[in-house]
Amino acid sequence: MASAEFENIVALLGASPVTPASTMEEIRAGVAGLGGLIPPVAGTSTATVDAGGVSGLWVALGDDPTIDDGESPIILHFHGGGYVMAGSDTHVGMMSRLAATSGGRALSIDYRLAPEHPFPAAAEDAVTAYRWLLDSGTSPTRIVVAGDSAGGGLAVALLVAARDAGLPQPAGALLMSPWVDLTGSGATVLANAAIDPILGPLLVQHWATLYAGDSLGDPLASPLFADLAGLAPMTTQVGEREILLDDAVRLTERVIAAGGTATLAVWDEMTHWWQLFAGLVPEADRALDELAAYARQVTSPA
Repeated sequence: MASAEFENIVALLGASPVTPASTMEEIRAGVAGLGGLIPPVAGTSTATVDAGGVSGLWVALGDDPTIDDGESPIILHFHGGGYVMAGSDTHVGMMSRLAATSGGRALSIDYRLAPEHPFPAAAEDAVTAYRWLLDSGTSPTRIVVAGDSAGGGLAVALLVAARDAGLPQPAGALLMSPWVDLTGSGATVLANAAIDPILGPLLVQHWATLYAGDSLGDPLASPLFADLAGLAPMTTQVGEREILLDDAVRLTERVIAAGGTATLAVWDEMTHWWQLFAGLVPEADRALDELAAYARQVTSPA
């Protein structure tokens, strides 16, 4: 049974629903305000960074999150928001929990947003940020890419693009309800529409078109349709009430079929973006603790 705290969050979000008719200013302002309600872990500090021309935010425990011990995990994070909204500042609470629990640091990237910057801008920025980390001397064995929703799809697109560019794969990937099929062909897009209080088919179709236009099926826009061989091991969380449930299921199945390593956890009664509410919702804390444990596992020396 879902916690009372979680149900309160769902009710809060349902009171001000986002629709395709909402203006970009309205939805961006709403999400920005939402991020301000989510507390970071006590003792967290942040610092802005220029990651090869792409802005980002370091998040870690301690007074200076830019200090690198040369050993602990670095979580390269891409935020959700349908490729049209949100940013590193809306995800500080989530990233602080992952950083603190993994014993490492998080680098959340502010990739360019649509419709001002359509596909492939976000994918290009993801690769740029990853190259910057590597060029800065960070071993790929310490890097774990992470992403929620659109950011989850972007994380998978990065793995594909890195492989195709001859770059080393990171140690692993943490995916939260990844949006990997912008064509909307998953069965749960319609089957779960009545029980998903966060997303609707028309809404995600609208955002997909704003971002990718006529390139919805491009492997870097919808990495579900990419060659998924040779990618870093990944773990995925998704809620059973989400319209994106089938995206997560199909991604896991196709990675395994391609010879890769992938695990999937379907969380009972959870909806889209529940992990965002770390510090407010116990299910979010447990989910992020499991992801942090995976990050420690894949970055630990054999």
